[in-house]
Amino acid sequence: MDNVPECFYRISIKALILNETKDKFLICQEESGMWDLPGGGLNWETKPQDDLAREIQEEMGLNITKVAERPSYFVTEMHVKKGLWKANVVYETELEHLNFTPSEECVGIRFVNKDDVAALETFPGVKQIAEQFNPENHL
Repeated sequence: MDNVPECFYRISIKALILNETKDKFLICQEESGMWDLPGGGLNWETKPQDDLAREIQEEMGLNITKVAERPSYFVTEMHVKKGLWKANVVYETELEHLNFTPSEECVGIRFVNKDDVAALETFPGVKQIAEQFNPENHL
């Protein structure tokens, strides 16, 4: 990564999937044991909502029924594995169901709140979202 300019950010689109009472959000556990919001890198010339549907299908084998028109959260973090900055754009998202198909990027799922996240090994963006998450904004 020596020739990556200092101003480079990888844009990542993430799904904010809420439980029925909208007081917790879904995270996925990767094979490495780390927890993250479902989603991934935004492809060039792709609408974020469309690319989010592709990411969820690839990672979890699930279909999206609705994605918000505008993001709910925006956080930045250093990508632990690649050593470069990542900007996470987070969209409230609804799924048909939660019967996911495991993959390297999603071997387990769980709904969490701020207190739950503190006890888990997560990527920095998840902790930032947990700090900002306010269920009243999603009612």
